[in-house]
Amino acid sequence: MRVLLTGAAGFIGMTTVLRLLARGDEVVGLDNLNDYYSVQLKLDRLARLTPHPNFRFVQLDVADRPGMAELFAKERFDRVIHLAAQAGVRYSLQNPHAYIDSNIVGFMNVLEGCRHSQVQHLVYASSSSVYGGNTRMPFSEHDSVDHPVSMYAATKKANELMAHTYSHLFRLPTTGLRFFTVYGPWGRPDMALFLFTKAILEGQPIDVFNHGKMQRDFTYVDDIVEGVIRVLDRVAEPNPAYVSDTPDPGTSNAPFRVFNIGNHNPVQLLDYIGCIEDALGMQARKNLLPLQDGDVPATYADVDALRDWVGFTPATEIRTGVGRFVDWYRGYYAR
Repeated sequence: MRVLLTGAAGFIGMTTVLRLLARGDEVVGLDNLNDYYSVQLKLDRLARLTPHPNFRFVQLDVADRPGMAELFAKERFDRVIHLAAQAGVRYSLQNPHAYIDSNIVGFMNVLEGCRHSQVQHLVYASSSSVYGGNTRMPFSEHDSVDHPVSMYAATKKANELMAHTYSHLFRLPTTGLRFFTVYGPWGRPDMALFLFTKAILEGQPIDVFNHGKMQRDFTYVDDIVEGVIRVLDRVAEPNPAYVSDTPDPGTSNAPFRVFNIGNHNPVQLLDYIGCIEDALGMQARKNLLPLQDGDVPATYADVDALRDWVGFTPATEIRTGVGRFVDWYRGYYAR
């Protein structure tokens, strides 16, 4: 199978490409290598991919309309995994236009490329952030998600709406995966696990928002990748039980699906920090701070729909995953 994967220099992207290559797929990996965080880290991830004969890297921004159109016309992909995005809830308060360029314009270019080159299936990263102001737990795909509390969340909700439109108008099969707080080796430097590990090792205090009373459904990267690949292999189909009088937000009479993918086991932020402390053998100095604009106090994934669709749900225990990250971090920065 010939697969386009955008965001190939990201840690989820890199891990997904490795899995696809291991099973014999041909992968074109796309990334713009922007400087939102360390470009060197992105290059080091790519260095794990480029020796593979079935992998080719293209440096391109998904917001580049002519470039994306040319890529799709030339390559004729069977399926597409779209992971490229401007990430970060708090950063969207500082630079909202970056989210429109990457997450809206870029996603439009991906949809158009898939439409005009008859791609069999588009799988794309959505986010638990779409649940926004919802407080009923666990979060379910069958609930509406109409109250985003960050620009990042709004763009991800928009992606789901745009995907449904193309599934309806052009019968393009699309599946969105709402990722819940992904962590693991090669992770992003702007995320809590990376920031906390770095600060503790350097003897610096860590900023703990909502006075540590946050809950997150932390999901290990290998579990995310397993879900992505299983979903890629099962092409989205219309829901034969869909009733337009009482529409289900997670399905449709078009070939459109949306699934949560999370560990289904929310963890208190202070307990998460405790796992990091245990893995490092060091104690953290904590700055307890209020909840920040754009943040939500808790996330918790209902994953029944994903399990029923592909026979898989994430289950990596938090101490195991954090320990693997700490081992990677120490090895990577000891070079």
